[in-house]
Amino acid sequence: MAETLSALSDLQQAAVVEAPRYVQKLDKYGRAYATGKRKNAVARVWIKPGAGKITVNGRDVETYFARPVLRMILQQPLAVAKRLGQYDLIVSVAGGGLSGQAGAVRHGLAKALTNFEPELRSPLKREGFLTRDSRVVERKKYGKRKARRSFQFSKR
Repeated sequence: MAETLSALSDLQQAAVVEAPRYVQKLDKYGRAYATGKRKNAVARVWIKPGAGKITVNGRDVETYFARPVLRMILQQPLAVAKRLGQYDLIVSVAGGGLSGQAGAVRHGLAKALTNFEPELRSPLKREGFLTRDSRVVERKKYGKRKARRSFQFSKR
């Protein structure tokens, strides 16, 4: 330690640290951008104020994510933030399957919402939407049938 403290009041003054301030981050078109990831899927998400139109890879969300569960996963951050129908979403997603892609879009959308409205960070963080789900498929090992499954053992 470079400096020595002589009194308890000096310690209290030294311990005061400002919390990080989150600011709005927009591009020149007034959009907020974020990248979301889940399994092997990577989603790039742009949001801007609008009527609630969602475009995924140039297609409508009902066409791309045909199952209602996937669309529900995708809209969870908007529902928690009480912003359903207030933002237009342009999404580019690649890799993985549909479930991983929906999770990646959810992660990217939550991050983009915090870039657009920094005060939404705490409700989204509380629900766990800003945390990247780091679980990925375990690799196959040699001498095994799958990642952990062995071949059937026979004594005779």
